[in-house]
Amino acid sequence: MRLILIRHGQTPSNVAHLLDTGLPGPGLTDLGHEQAAALPEALADEDIEVLFVSTLVRTHLTAAPLAAARGLEPIVRDGLREIVAGDLEMASDNESVKTYLTTSFGWSAGQTDLRMPGGEDGVEFLGRYDAVIDEAAATGADTVALVSHGAAIRAWVAARAVNVDVDWAGERALSNTGIVTLEGSPADGWKALTWEGQAVDLPEDPEDSGPAGQPLNEG
Repeated sequence: MRLILIRHGQTPSNVAHLLDTGLPGPGLTDLGHEQAAALPEALADEDIEVLFVSTLVRTHLTAAPLAAARGLEPIVRDGLREIVAGDLEMASDNESVKTYLTTSFGWSAGQTDLRMPGGEDGVEFLGRYDAVIDEAAATGADTVALVSHGAAIRAWVAARAVNVDVDWAGERALSNTGIVTLEGSPADGWKALTWEGQAVDLPEDPEDSGPAGQPLNEG
């Protein structure tokens, strides 16, 4: 199975560098709508059969042009929502962002008992995200796309892809509408193929697009 993970388009909170993870969340900026509109062409070579989105409005708006182009009805699942910031919600200072990212990547490294201050722990996050991936695989589709969130995608890929570790994912940002492609299955495991169009073993230097997508060692 081919799995395509897509980060949502730019939001006002990305521009303000805020840890904004609450429901329903902000919409997209004008640039964010342009990024979403570009997705059908960017994914023209992908035979997407099923499309999932999270419960946050920014993923619905991001997925809309792709859904319309492919004639798909997005499946909404809360399991794909952003890692809940808890007590760090709406913070933008470096220390809060560092705590958010180090906790998230701690889960990827196996420290699933760590809890986001006032939020979820790694067992809860990985459990809910895995459940949607399992559902996607159970559709029997060869290619499934999921529109999700920066920290959630990075932490899950670092935890589940056999060829991506915490150091690798932590050093790489994920831009708005950035795409990570993987292949595999829940039973056999996952291998990352590309990260924002680059093979996972090649260096890259994507632009900053909010705290959930920035490199772990930044700030």
